[in-house]
Amino acid sequence: MNILIIADRPQLFNSLQKFLSQNNCSVFLCGKQRDILSLIKKKDIRIIIMDLTLKEIQDFALLKLIKSFDPLMDVIIIGDSTTSDKIGESIRLGASEYITKPLRIQSAKAVLKRINEKTALRRETLLLEEKLNGKYLYQGMIGKNPRMLDIFSLIEKIAKYSSNVLLTGKTGTGKEMVAKSIHNLSPRSKKRLVICDCAAIPETLFESELFGYVRGAFTGADKTKKGLFEEAHGGTLFLDEIGNLPFIMQSKLLRVLEERVFRRLGSTENIHSDIRLISATSGDLKTGINNGTFREELYHRLNTVEINLPTLKDRKEDIPLLIRHFLKRYTKKFNKPIQGMSRRAQQILLNHNWPGNVRELENVIEYSVAICSKIFIDIEDLPKYLQKCTVSKNITGHSEPGNLITLEELKRAHIKKVMKATNNNVQESARILGTSRYTLYRNLKNIKLSA
Repeated sequence: MNILIIADRPQLFNSLQKFLSQNNCSVFLCGKQRDILSLIKKKDIRIIIMDLTLKEIQDFALLKLIKSFDPLMDVIIIGDSTTSDKIGESIRLGASEYITKPLRIQSAKAVLKRINEKTALRRETLLLEEKLNGKYLYQGMIGKNPRMLDIFSLIEKIAKYSSNVLLTGKTGTGKEMVAKSIHNLSPRSKKRLVICDCAAIPETLFESELFGYVRGAFTGADKTKKGLFEEAHGGTLFLDEIGNLPFIMQSKLLRVLEERVFRRLGSTENIHSDIRLISATSGDLKTGINNGTFREELYHRLNTVEINLPTLKDRKEDIPLLIRHFLKRYTKKFNKPIQGMSRRAQQILLNHNWPGNVRELENVIEYSVAICSKIFIDIEDLPKYLQKCTVSKNITGHSEPGNLITLEELKRAHIKKVMKATNNNVQESARILGTSRYTLYRNLKNIKLSA
């Protein structure tokens, strides 16, 4: 384990350095004027022992700097102050332990033992989280929400058949991921999955894109070209945003699905079609049927099996899992040493309504990882539109004038929310609330909430 001792007079810690070295620790000494953050990164420091004078204890500037860089860093303060308020403030700001001078080796030994036990517990917790994430990881998709688990089960059941599938749900909910999962689990997986975004094809080019064309079919057709149906032969064709298919093309697609043959544009030769069709829409095809823009017969052909994907707003319990999943992906992609996200940044993501769904969340994590220069992503690393949100947004759920509550009620509600979020960890809750553990205990007693 690498330990850094920060002190202006390092020679005073010779006995401590000797003790640590004898216990399989690599010890580094530095003064307070050094570039400490660079040293922490270069030497992979795990514990910091910091010697603070009475003057330095007044603002804990160095402690704040270190904890803003790495909130999980264990910092032991060795200080002159014996007053409970200063000791309590150091703990609130993130110090793991506070030892009053003069330093005794036995005291340091006991403190390091407690930190090692806590580190082992943290490591065990992370391993359990990894296993839990694996449990809810399915074909690249993450979810423990009951609706998502039902969808995973349905994919498993239908993948082995060639039935047409219609995927419905708002933009960004993961319809393409579901299409890929169905294909990958099917007997057709050795053949191609061909993806077509119907919203991106001009109306005049649909027929040639889907069915291909022969040489001379139109001006500029100087050679024969396969369409997407031929490209997907033996595999799967995924038609995304099927609602954008022109009305006349809907008739031609319906005939191909019924007769299993098609013709290239400009040809009289029938070509056999062997594909599984998966369609998707972010709109409402039934509305299209009612207003005459979508054929009802085609709808029933496409909708042998329908899978409706929930919005991220409707599966908020999946957000922490998705955050960890995308953090792992983009820290690897950008080769960043980021270990996680602060609680207050994560709370902002939990409070957001996510109109862009999972795709929006992934974009937010990619952006945050790219610009973050610390070990943990914090509020300032989030996109500007999310920074404007507050962690306490929607604490009570009351917004109408008739539902307004007193400041004391708001305070009680927020304390309860923070305690629940930290699993009743008083030290962590006090840090988030910006108060001392003593004050928090007093507030908990007043609202009759046990820690």
